[in-house]
Amino acid sequence: MVNQSSSSSYPILCASFNQDNSCFAIATRDGIKIFDANSGRLCYERAIGAFVIVEMLYASSLLAIVGAGEQASLSPRRLCLFNITTGNALRDLNFLTSILAVRVNRKRLVVTLQEKTYIYDINSLDILDTIDTVPNFKGLCAFSPSLDGCFLALPASATKGSVLVYNVMEHHSHCEIDAHRSPLTAMVLSSNGMYIATASEQGTIIRVHLVSDATKQSYSFRRGTYPSTIFSLSFGPSMQLPDILVATSSSGSVHAFPLGFALNQSYAVIRKVDKVAESSMSESAAYRATISLITYSGYFLEYSLSINHQNESSWILEREFNLLTVISECVNS
Repeated sequence: MVNQSSSSSYPILCASFNQDNSCFAIATRDGIKIFDANSGRLCYERAIGAFVIVEMLYASSLLAIVGAGEQASLSPRRLCLFNITTGNALRDLNFLTSILAVRVNRKRLVVTLQEKTYIYDINSLDILDTIDTVPNFKGLCAFSPSLDGCFLALPASATKGSVLVYNVMEHHSHCEIDAHRSPLTAMVLSSNGMYIATASEQGTIIRVHLVSDATKQSYSFRRGTYPSTIFSLSFGPSMQLPDILVATSSSGSVHAFPLGFALNQSYAVIRKVDKVAESSMSESAAYRATISLITYSGYFLEYSLSINHQNESSWILEREFNLLTVISECVNS
């Protein structure tokens, strides 16, 4: 989930892909839209006001939504669990301060505030744990949806780039990683919870750590020489080591880093990675990845990225459409 301030001049206030990147949701000042990431089809839309958080639970009918505060009934301190099939609110959770991030999987609901993070049972909504955190004004958090490696990552310091990794299923701190000298600005866990990628406020170096060995840095990538704000990080899908890590930044570019051997104000995920057989010629692609982006100016773009055995890459724009003008195939009340 990547979200903007409600005072942003961009038409899209927030964007998120679901846990398997098969769908994505956006919110504008008018309401919510959900798209099929494979076809680009608009699956659902509802004009119910401005939201800054829309989080899906895979392709189910459950949405976790948080208002932008532009309407009295849509407080940024209230989390609503919403059923898109019935159009009904299932449950509201109210907090003393604004909700900055929400993450879900099939067992847990995580709600991040500025100085606290709450963990709930997703079915009963019983509160299971509360984590006191350093001031987290950006609501930074990363969550792995896997139930076997279900980790939550939060900033562990307000002055340097340390990460607290918490075991959400067993309710205890797993490790602390000293990743950067300056405070964090972005982080992501691989879907299996094995790896974490981080970027600091400098935005020049992206580091990848193996969660089980917090003291060992697995990879370090230079994004550029000059400071830049990293907007999002995403690992490619994999059962073990992800093949590719992708980053978007304020430099106006998209960066892809191979692990196994570009656009302003955007959010990107790697939806698919295909390996080419080892017997292929050296000049052919070693990996082919499908990378989907949501720009906050209102567009969906999908690129095909090819990386050969010499780590040389090429990009092809496969699809592009305007998220704000696409028409739904069905009518929602």
